[in-house]
Amino acid sequence: MLQAMYSGVSAIQAHQTRMDVIGNNIANVNTTAYKEGRVTFKDQLSQTIQGASASSGSNGGTNPQQIGLGVAVASIDTVASQGGLQSTSKPTDLAIQGNGYFMLGDAAGVSYTRDGSFTVDNSGNLVNASTGANVLGWQADNTGAIDTTQQLTAGSKISIPVGGLTTTSPTKNVVYSGNLSAEALPTDAAYTRSVKVFDSLGEAQNVTVSFTRDAAPTPPATLPVGATSSWTWAASGTGASGGGQIFFDASGKEMSSGGTISLATTDGSSTPQTITPDFSKATQVSGSSGVIPDSQDGFAPGVLQSFSIDQTGSIAGIFSNGLTRPLGQIAMAGFSNPEGLERAGGNAFKESVNSGSAHVGTATQQGLGKISTGYLEQSNVDLSTEFTNMIVTQRGFQANTKVVTTVDDMLNDVIGMKR
Repeated sequence: MLQAMYSGVSAIQAHQTRMDVIGNNIANVNTTAYKEGRVTFKDQLSQTIQGASASSGSNGGTNPQQIGLGVAVASIDTVASQGGLQSTSKPTDLAIQGNGYFMLGDAAGVSYTRDGSFTVDNSGNLVNASTGANVLGWQADNTGAIDTTQQLTAGSKISIPVGGLTTTSPTKNVVYSGNLSAEALPTDAAYTRSVKVFDSLGEAQNVTVSFTRDAAPTPPATLPVGATSSWTWAASGTGASGGGQIFFDASGKEMSSGGTISLATTDGSSTPQTITPDFSKATQVSGSSGVIPDSQDGFAPGVLQSFSIDQTGSIAGIFSNGLTRPLGQIAMAGFSNPEGLERAGGNAFKESVNSGSAHVGTATQQGLGKISTGYLEQSNVDLSTEFTNMIVTQRGFQANTKVVTTVDDMLNDVIGMKR
């Protein structure tokens, strides 16, 4: 009889634990990226009154006779299913669609989260809005190159210093378009055009390029097949030199060109800046010469004005000079068993021996999902399910208290028996 009471007590304790988890789920129904908990039960040891017996020639077999000794909590799981996405229109709010976790770093080390409610702090670092933990990733160098093979640590923060970062882009290419007159003679004065380029410090430099018709196509090496005429060009200006040739066919179409412009650097480097002209848009037909510099890819100094984050987690800075350049790359982490992560509070998780080690990469790669900018992931708690579970749990608790009180009444009856 006492076994029934103890079984009832074990069930009361188990259902109390389940109600605690349900209550926590309901409390976190609006917690960003919260993952619900789930409780499962298992039966405890059973007392064997009589073992099973095999059949014989004249009698059949018998089943074992066992009395269970109650119930226990089998597991308290974290359900890592995807939550819905809510639009916030805030450019630093990020939601993950698919697997993967953001990585956070602070004095306690590295943690992982699905909560993408980030902001930029007073130092220009991308951080978790509630805890101030740094969002981890890879920072771009001065040229915008990002090395995602570098090992990440708790200090691998991403800096986005809006208003505090200046960048330049030295000219590497100049594209020319227009016409070089087919009626020009080698004895005519050279046709000249100036182009503004930018050196390594972002300072504007004027380079003048002069074009002279050759008496005959006389290349420095093998003459291009089909070339019928050529022009020689030469660069001049403060610290500028260089030159080459442009070859045309009988229809006046540019066939090939060569040569570079060498621009003396102003940043103290001994290696000159090399600029490559592109004459593929030039023609040689009748009429006057009018080749002009169509575009060049250099920029004057510009200040970081804003930034954007794409679905891969790449952060692009937009500068006042029109330049768009990578600033950093947000890191993502995945786990063999994400439900094995340990809750660390503040919507963060820590690795456990059963979660497996984090494999680090970037969004849209290695099955880590993709990032939606301007969204936050909602809790995956389903209130209708939780209320149903709460009713079932209450009934289970209530039924087992009845077992305890019924056994108590039976014991009172036994104690009250008279000889």
